[in-house]
Amino acid sequence: MTKLLYRLIDWFIPAAIQETESDRLMARTFVILHLMGPLMGHSVTYFLWQTPAGASWQFWVTEALVASFFAIPLMLRVLRSLRIAAMTSVQLLVGLSLFGSFFFGGISSPLLPWFLIAMVLGFFYLSDSIKSTLVGVSVQLCCFFTARIVVGHFPTLLDPDALRLANTFSIVAALTYMTMLSLYYETVMRISLSLEQETIDQRVRLGQLSQAMEAAELASKRKSIFLAKMSHELRTPLNAVIGYAEMLRENFEDQPGSDRKMQDLDRIHAAGRHLLALVNDVIDLSSIESNRLELSTEAVAVRALIDEVIATASPLISKRDNRMVVNMPEELGTLELDALKVRQSLLNLLSNAAKFTTKGTIMLTVLRRTTPAGDRMLLEVTDNGIGISAEGLRRIFEDFGQAENDTVSKFGGTGLGLALTKRFCQMMGGTIDVRSERGVGTSFTIEIPMIEAGEMRALKAA
Repeated sequence: MTKLLYRLIDWFIPAAIQETESDRLMARTFVILHLMGPLMGHSVTYFLWQTPAGASWQFWVTEALVASFFAIPLMLRVLRSLRIAAMTSVQLLVGLSLFGSFFFGGISSPLLPWFLIAMVLGFFYLSDSIKSTLVGVSVQLCCFFTARIVVGHFPTLLDPDALRLANTFSIVAALTYMTMLSLYYETVMRISLSLEQETIDQRVRLGQLSQAMEAAELASKRKSIFLAKMSHELRTPLNAVIGYAEMLRENFEDQPGSDRKMQDLDRIHAAGRHLLALVNDVIDLSSIESNRLELSTEAVAVRALIDEVIATASPLISKRDNRMVVNMPEELGTLELDALKVRQSLLNLLSNAAKFTTKGTIMLTVLRRTTPAGDRMLLEVTDNGIGISAEGLRRIFEDFGQAENDTVSKFGGTGLGLALTKRFCQMMGGTIDVRSERGVGTSFTIEIPMIEAGEMRALKAA
């Protein structure tokens, strides 16, 4: 029953007014008051109709004015403006009260209390248009007093004793109306206090989040500084270990019966190189996070750079009996690039492909593509290895992230290579994308802007 009643009330209320709870509550109260108000008003006009004045034109004008309040909710629906509907209601109620008071009892009229209801209604619904509301009320009051002065007295259509019962019903109706407005005001105040408290709580939470973010940024900065310092401290003894392992290998290389020693030295050398690579990755990552790593561009012959990468990656690729295929134009020209970052990004992708592919094919494709933003170089590394799951693709570029949970135990690695590659691409104004299917293979595509060496010199000169 309640839902049906609310559906009936909401039919009069435009959708734009129902967007917030406070506006919807205000409009619902307005509609209810204008559906019930005329009913209460007719309880007064009914008693007037029972008197000799019920046959006068003044009574029928009063009756028509009371009945016209039923049209106010329809006005709200048609005009879609609560302000216009409320302004019409207030001025109409003031006019009804003054007209009824003038002809039915003057100061003792049962319609005079409705003037106070009109004022309260105006302050509730027209607080932002109170000046125009008071102007309309003032004009009607001036007309009322002018008529009183011109006539010289209030017309006595009724004996004052005949208005006692009508006055009683009028007062009851006015009290009921005011009670409904008071209940609405109490509800609005409760909602307002709730919103205010929620706003205060939200500000407190935002302050706490801000402090937490500042603490996290400070901790991250300290972590980056610590990693950078520790990595530098680790790299020095690692270089010594690698150097001594190479020297000892050269010394034992020509000695008979030193195969076992050579194998041990090779393991030491490989482990040292692996650990040094990890340390370098950590240094690069910490440098990027602390904004200390910058681009170092220079004129680079792209073909020579790619050939160098292929030569470095070939032993890794052939280690698992893989075959490497290169698709590249004969002449790629000379571009302004950070050769170190391009080389490291490609080596990271090729080493990953070699690690996760066995007796397969690894393809490196180099293309030049023209876009509205300018020419771009595409570097694509494709393999037919184990592939990556959909869940793994979501975290593959995260720091220390691995595509699968068992990757470290099966294949090793720290999960820094792809994270660094993505950061390098972003520093160069490019992107990196990945496509993969579990059990089918993986394809990484790097896309970076192509700037001819001559163009860069011209830009610097300008």
